[in-house]
Amino acid sequence: MKQPLGVILAGGQARRMGGGDKGRLMLGGQSLLSHVIDRLEPQVAGLALNANGDAGRFGDVDLPVLSDSIDGFAGPLAGVLAGLDWAAEQGAEAIVTAAADTPFFPCDLVPRLMMAADGMDNPLVLAATPDTERGRNRHPTFGLWPVALRDDLRGALHDGLRKVVLWTDKHDGREAMFPVETFDPFFNVNTPDDLARAEELL
Repeated sequence: MKQPLGVILAGGQARRMGGGDKGRLMLGGQSLLSHVIDRLEPQVAGLALNANGDAGRFGDVDLPVLSDSIDGFAGPLAGVLAGLDWAAEQGAEAIVTAAADTPFFPCDLVPRLMMAADGMDNPLVLAATPDTERGRNRHPTFGLWPVALRDDLRGALHDGLRKVVLWTDKHDGREAMFPVETFDPFFNVNTPDDLARAEELL
């Protein structure tokens, strides 16, 4: 499989942070979005940002801005679909997604997702971490997604599907397990307390 394209998911409404773009919050002198770009860009063949509203507010990051084609804030799967449609225009086979509010995700995210997809006709893999209660914790905004299934995803979204794992399970999606050392690398910033915690972790 060719190196996938990368799509940063920033299409949420950030209600718990009082609205606005969480990716614009500052952490250690740079925005959360800048941290995510720095981690993902070296791992992919090209990069875009999924965000809704005025794309001009992201002019400084110099990335294509992809808006959802499904109305009404349909969740991360709508951002995945926007990324897959963009990737299809580029002639790519797959994308890897990352959330704009998760500044510490692994620097080997993409190779590990690709390794887990070995032998799959349609590479569909979610990142996961061990969880003492549930066995594992899946991270549905971090995944490897095949362009070949974009029309299937479009149909599912139009039918009202919003839960990522229901769609990935339907297509026998796999998981790539990432270790948790001092903290979960997929820790994301949802609240002001999370941002303070991220400053400590940094």
